[in-house]
Amino acid sequence: MSHTFHIPVLGLGYSIDTPLKVARYGIASTISIVDDELIERMRQYHAKLNGEPYTAIAKGDTDARARRITQYLDLVAGLVEKQFKTLRALQFEPGNDLSRYFELLPEHSRLKQGYDLMCDFPEGSQKQHFQKWLKSEMVVGAIDVNIMSKVDKMNYAVTGEFTGDQNTDALAALRGFANSRLRSSLILSAGMNPRLYSYLESFADFYPSANGVLNKKIILKVSDFRSAFIQAKFLAKKGLWVSEFRLESGLNCGGHAFATEGFLLGPILEEFKQKRQVMVHELFAIYQAALPEKGYAYPACPPNQKLSVQGGIGTASENAFLLEHYEVDTTGWGSPFLLVPEVTNVDQETLHSLETATEADYYLSGASPLGILFNNFKKSTAESLRLKRLEKDRPGSPCTKKYLCTNTEFTAKPICTASREYQHLKLKELAVAGLPEDEYQQARQTVVEKICLCEGLCASTYIKYDMLKPRENKAVAICPGPNLAYFSRSYSLDEMVGHIYGVTDILEKVKRPHMFVKELNLYIDYLQRDLVSQLRQVSEKKKKQLTNFKSQLHEGIAYYQTLFAESANQAPQLIQDWVEELTSSAARLAMIKI
Repeated sequence: MSHTFHIPVLGLGYSIDTPLKVARYGIASTISIVDDELIERMRQYHAKLNGEPYTAIAKGDTDARARRITQYLDLVAGLVEKQFKTLRALQFEPGNDLSRYFELLPEHSRLKQGYDLMCDFPEGSQKQHFQKWLKSEMVVGAIDVNIMSKVDKMNYAVTGEFTGDQNTDALAALRGFANSRLRSSLILSAGMNPRLYSYLESFADFYPSANGVLNKKIILKVSDFRSAFIQAKFLAKKGLWVSEFRLESGLNCGGHAFATEGFLLGPILEEFKQKRQVMVHELFAIYQAALPEKGYAYPACPPNQKLSVQGGIGTASENAFLLEHYEVDTTGWGSPFLLVPEVTNVDQETLHSLETATEADYYLSGASPLGILFNNFKKSTAESLRLKRLEKDRPGSPCTKKYLCTNTEFTAKPICTASREYQHLKLKELAVAGLPEDEYQQARQTVVEKICLCEGLCASTYIKYDMLKPRENKAVAICPGPNLAYFSRSYSLDEMVGHIYGVTDILEKVKRPHMFVKELNLYIDYLQRDLVSQLRQVSEKKKKQLTNFKSQLHEGIAYYQTLFAESANQAPQLIQDWVEELTSSAARLAMIKI
């Protein structure tokens, strides 16, 4: 592994081809494989751009979704291999891609230190041997894929017949990755889907080869230790090893948010640190017992199991602290890369809006049709379009892609809650429900807040590559984490990587709370909103849940107070700022009465 950070999945389109931009430099990134229509169009675009053959796979073709995904991933893998081979064939010269590979590495990296030494060597055979060794140690960045477990729509033939469990969206996407040539990881997010997890058993690449190698690995994106352990046990019993737990902040993240019951990131990381080895050994015992039943020999020792963390990391000192104190293997930097045009697909209008945004422009919303909290951006053109439709009394969106169709309140087949059809039917129902005016307005807002993510999260990519079709919706939905508010311009890849590793500081004069305090404040806001929504009547069960939630936040504050007091390696002024921020947050929490 060259780098100690990775670029997580960013919506549907924002990181759809990010590996083609960063993998040759040893940087890992993640592709969403939800939208096979987007994937097919990107395959056509990049095949033409690179002179590669392209044969279209029509939507109605046999196993089209899986085949589209397989062929796109194979194309990306092949192009990255060519890029890397070309890069490695270069001579070491200032400013070229080969030198850039090494100059992007962290200062503590063995390869970076070797490169710096090599540069000081006089010309001659010794220097050439050194250069040859450096090239032999280079690795390409991982091309990982993400499946959101909850996005698993059932599919039907034109005759109306269900096409079967193996052709649901998530399972077909898994098959597309499993059949690809990639030797990388499948990231499963948004909770456990037993049907999807069980389908993993169908593919030999997830099991160890004769020499004990996993050609395809499993990463679980999790929000706490308990859920990580439960999911990993479920898989271990099937002879499937979890190679990484990707821990993400419950609220201080981009995209969909999965709030914990008041458990904060710091204490959760501490639990992983304390229990990680015990978990590995328990999982390994289960794994060893299961493999022979599947016809595979079991390894003598546990395969490697990494821990990474992401969500709200903003400075090199935070990044280094996570790596050193909690002993995590890598960190995830997502939203800040939306301001790096050479890495992600953000159209110019949206990019300008992000550059000029303030903290108030980033908010936790109910905009997702999945009924899951969603980190939204007020200045997006998708939000503007939603409001214009409301002004015209035409709420909802045309539903063309149907990836998020989950609701069966009014129809036999599921429809999307962001669709014009659903919102018309639901608002009609509310109009005759006889609710008090304030309850009616709140219920109405819950309905009309939903936006179309299937089109909105792809639109920016289509605009950037000039791929929009006639009459295609160009309203852009984007879902950065609140941390992006502190980044205020576009950056180059070199600037952002330099910032992560502490070579430069692009937030030098920006007043920004510590990532742990920011998350704490987001949870306090979340508790306040939840409490306000219950003002009319709070059940005893809900009161107990809110009380426990507040208690967990108090425990988190106590943990951070001790942690900050022990941060002797940080500047005194920095520690004082953190303590003051924490004290202010504790006072806010104390004022909340349940």
